Amino acid sequence: MNEAYEYHDIYDRIAKRCLSLSTRCTVFLINGLFGTDYPPDSDVDYHWTENTDDSLKKTLADTIVTINHSSSYHVEFQMTKDGDILLRVLEYGFHHAIRTADSQDTICFPEPLIVYLYDDESFPDEYILKISFGEQGSFLYKVPVFKYLKHSLDELDRKKLIMLLPFQLLKLRRTISQKRTKENIEALKKLITHDILNSLNRNVEVGNITPTEALKLSRMILYLYRHIYEQYDELKKEGVNQMTEDALIFDVDILEYEIEKLEKKNKHLESEKQNLESEKQSLESEKQSLETEQQKLILLLSKTYPPEEIAALTGIASNKIQEALREGSATT
Repeated sequence: MNEAYEYHDIYDRIAKRCLSLSTRCTVFLINGLFGTDYPPDSDVDYHWTENTDDSLKKTLADTIVTINHSSSYHVEFQMTKDGDILLRVLEYGFHHAIRTADSQDTICFPEPLIVYLYDDESFPDEYILKISFGEQGSFLYKVPVFKYLKHSLDELDRKKLIMLLPFQLLKLRRTISQKRTKENIEALKKLITHDILNSLNRNVEVGNITPTEALKLSRMILYLYRHIYEQYDELKKEGVNQMTEDALIFDVDILEYEIEKLEKKNKHLESEKQNLESEKQSLESEKQSLETEQQKLILLLSKTYPPEEIAALTGIASNKIQEALREGSATT
């Protein structure tokens, strides 16, 4: 496989796994990126897009997401600046609008957004394409840009963009590739053991992700770390590789333990539910038997006593006696 393609393909696989984490997390992603407020249980439809040019330069896991079968959002992930990206976003949006058109006189483009996962000062804040329709005039097609690493983890957590957490590892990629100083190595340790893991655990605690989803993210973080940083001997000598493995695997162990506890608790609750259902059925059966016996007693006594005396003798409510007598008359 071409080296550039293989390099790009790794980020593509991670991005796809992140986007496939859960529909709930995807709703959080759309809300966080586009400022919408969809409920977590909204319906989500994915329309995956992918483009490869002659130089094997492929876009990352781009997708058009439709929420509640109505509004669509085109999210395009990028690692590097791409001169063709604006035309490509327009092309994807146009094809989606044609495919999903429900009338011949109106088409609806998805809301576009480019997410730059890497940090580069050359990335624009917005792309603008002027589309001319000749005598009908021109239209400015605007595509906003979200620069992931420009936002603090606290802000990303507030926006519930937890599914993109593995890409925090890119924050020090350039720095570490240039100089593996003690200061830079300590910064990498802090990024992993403090920033990333704390964010992961914090999002589990507040319910933004489940322990199972956190487990998947932990594995993606470890996978991406190995790809970016395991190649440097200095990190191995300083124990960073082992520390990262231990921290993430220990975190995975905790998450697996928590998942196991939840599964046991769910099984116990399910068993208790079945027991309660069984007891309920038994009580209902017993109640029916008592009501039948009570009706028989009332009918038997009615041959000798009027309703008022039956009530005095048995303590049964008058309305119950009258009901039993009516039912008895109906069956005879």
